[in-house]
Amino acid sequence: MPTADHSPFALDITIDRSSRVPLHTQISEPLAALILDGTLSPGTRLEDELSMARRLKVSRPTARQALQHLVDRGLLKRRRGAGTIVSPPHVHRPMELTSLLSDLVAAGHSTSTTLLDYHRHPADAEEAGHLETEPGTPVVTFERIRLADGEPVAVLHNLMPAAVAPTEAELTTSGLYDTLRAHDVIPTTAKQIIGARNATPKEAELLHERRRAALLTATRTTYDQAGQVIEYGQHIYRASRYSFETTLFSS
Repeated sequence: MPTADHSPFALDITIDRSSRVPLHTQISEPLAALILDGTLSPGTRLEDELSMARRLKVSRPTARQALQHLVDRGLLKRRRGAGTIVSPPHVHRPMELTSLLSDLVAAGHSTSTTLLDYHRHPADAEEAGHLETEPGTPVVTFERIRLADGEPVAVLHNLMPAAVAPTEAELTTSGLYDTLRAHDVIPTTAKQIIGARNATPKEAELLHERRRAALLTATRTTYDQAGQVIEYGQHIYRASRYSFETTLFSS
């Protein structure tokens, strides 16, 4: 563990040079285990790669590779002026018909929302198709950034019928589905497609990620009790901070 004087954490291991396990893996895996079991708390600063290489008697590229592997897994992050630190906890989301805000709160994260855009207009043909309605029907589109523990985890773009869409104020204070239920609009079923791609420069900037970072994507169409479409969502999530969980059943 880091010492009381806040000196950087130095991994205490013995390198086995006769092992078939690569040297960088012998360093990265014990570090990963300490992060995942909570021994190293978020924000803990690690010794730099030069210090690590000298102390463990490995090459600097080996030490760099070990740390970079954990950065790529989202367990570590590099901050200018602060060095390499343990990342905030990863967000695991169950595959249920709930809002992201509700899931984050239930998991114990502090949350906030930034509303980037809110626009009411007549639906064009493509939007009408997504909502299974007629072109010209009043709709609302809005885009939000969801933050967990002060870090952005998702950019959420939604299309909804104007008749059931929350107000701008409601979107910054409550989860989408909680707001709908408060107005007696009950999300009942949904079709969802999960995918992955690289971030655009704008998306990387919004999510505080590097250029072309890996993103998870979710496209969801949600229906109410009467079978009417009440939401079409296109969402992106930081793969370094976020994952979906699902339960499978045998037939």
